[in-house]
Amino acid sequence: MGPLQGVRVVEFAGLGPGPFCGMLLADLGADVVRIDRKGARGGLIGSLGATSLLDRGKRSIALDLKDPADLDVVHALVRRSDVLLEGFRPGVMERLGLGPDELLGENPALVYGRMTGWGQTGPLAPTAGHDIGYIALTGALGASGRPDERPAPPLNLLGDFGGGGAFLALGALAALLHARATGEGQVVDAAIVDGTAVLTTMIHGMLDAGVWTDRRGRNLLDTGAPFYDVYACADGAFLAVGALEEQFYAALLTGLGLAGDETLPDRFDPRQWPALRARFTEVFASRTRAEWWQVFEGTDACVAPVWSLLEATRDPHNVERGVFTEVDGTVQPAVAPRFSRTPGAVGSVPQPGQHTDEIRAELGLAT
Repeated sequence: MGPLQGVRVVEFAGLGPGPFCGMLLADLGADVVRIDRKGARGGLIGSLGATSLLDRGKRSIALDLKDPADLDVVHALVRRSDVLLEGFRPGVMERLGLGPDELLGENPALVYGRMTGWGQTGPLAPTAGHDIGYIALTGALGASGRPDERPAPPLNLLGDFGGGGAFLALGALAALLHARATGEGQVVDAAIVDGTAVLTTMIHGMLDAGVWTDRRGRNLLDTGAPFYDVYACADGAFLAVGALEEQFYAALLTGLGLAGDETLPDRFDPRQWPALRARFTEVFASRTRAEWWQVFEGTDACVAPVWSLLEATRDPHNVERGVFTEVDGTVQPAVAPRFSRTPGAVGSVPQPGQHTDEIRAELGLAT
């Protein structure tokens, strides 16, 4: 089920942001057919595991893109599809005879989604790359971390999935709306550098307004402010503090036992931030994370425990809300966002080629 029921997507197997986009569409009900390389074991995941949760809810057909007969199958799939997703370097699909000019000629309403790091144009377009390089080029990595340490990449969440796959999904759905209204398909050039840059829009606005410095770890939201930071507890575990607004800061001081302390440094004076941070550090280190969470849970102090990935799956709020779910014995994030009338669902992860005969039969081809 889901709001995208009836939408047909053909996805060329890959890693990271492209499959993530396909997963988002499959979670919301689209029929996503993944084209795997014939003879592949565990898709293209390699050392990352035999299967990928990013392929959940999809169907898989195994094809050899250098075999003319299998290329005919690709064309048949494309002719019946609404959206195509590919994440090869620029020019690869064209060399296979599967470029947008050819395929839009066969299916004029096709949304042709292209996922790359650098984009289809520009001096870096033909070169290899990964999330860490893409977010470096946009300034997002340089703005992340503490002033006396190396920039810290936030896993590969910011570039691959935030600036990449999520923007491809947005672009594909926007283009699909246009195609259904006009009958005109188009190419969606989703580059991770483009999307990541868009994610920094608010920070650029703050830079322009003079309320943000172009130096990491010295600003309101980059751990520069002591009331927006992470603190170690007595047991070595951590708490996240985000008490930005005045009323939330007051709740923080109450929980810390510092309300009414006239010796407390002025939080509005950045010159006093180091002294204020030192006070907070000392107080937080006096109790364990569990003890502090008993103090702050349910308050407006904007304090939260820093869970590990596995701890997060057991958090009472996450459990009650169903933020994580278990499918085929694997605990994983549930579908987001949520819909009141057409909820999505998490599907199983297919093995490469699992649905080859089924899909060929749907296309009227011999199995």
